[in-house]
Parts: sequence; structure tokens; C-alpha cells
Amino acid sequence: MKSRYLRDLLIAGVLLAAALLLFMAVRGRQVSGAEAVVMVDGEEQGRYPLAIAGTFPLNGGSNVLVIENGEAWVSEADCPDKVCMHMGKISRNGEFIACLPNRLIVSIEGGEDSGADART
Repeated sequence: MKSRYLRDLLIAGVLLAAALLLFMAVRGRQVSGAEAVVMVDGEEQGRYPLAIAGTFPLNGGSNVLVIENGEAWVSEADCPDKVCMHMGKISRNGEFIACLPNRLIVSIEGGEDSGADART
């Protein structure tokens, strides 16, 4: 009985370690040379390389874009629901953040595609 418990515990530990390694491998992939492209009202307002960290006020200060560690996210917004702030960090080609009340879209473009999207 005790050996079965230890075996089950060992299997669970191995599976947990494998899942952790897979998670780290997927999160570590980024698009090299990628840029965050900012569109306001359908017009491009700027391109910000993901390789350069910084904080950038957008759309007259209505939103604030943060770039750090190869990822971009909206940290501040003056819209009522703040959905754009909850969309999380983006770093791969084709990912985007949208703030519809402020007519803002931040998308990732350029660089090499990092492979299959493990989130879908």
C-alpha cells in the first residue's frame, strides 16, 4: 500500500516537473525584432521595439503602454471598463490589445514567428 502511494507521488512529481518545463519553454519564446504597433482611429501612431523597455503615453495620455522584458501591455486607461488593461501581456506576432472606447489597437508585428501558439 505504501509503495503504491510513493509511486503515485513520484508520477505526480514527474508530471508536474514536465508541465513546469513546458510552461517555461512556451513563455520564453518571443518574436525576435518584433515591434508593438499602435493604431488610433485606424491610423498608425507609432512603432515601439519590444527589445527597448519603456513607458509610453498613447492617444493623448488616454492609455499608457509599457514595454519590458520583450512584452507589451496597457498599464493605464481612462475608459470605463478598462478591458485593455486586463488583456494581459503580448509578445508574439499577431497578438493584440484593443481599447474600443479610445479607438486604440496595439498589435505585435515583425520578427520571426516563434512557432505554434501554445495558448490555443
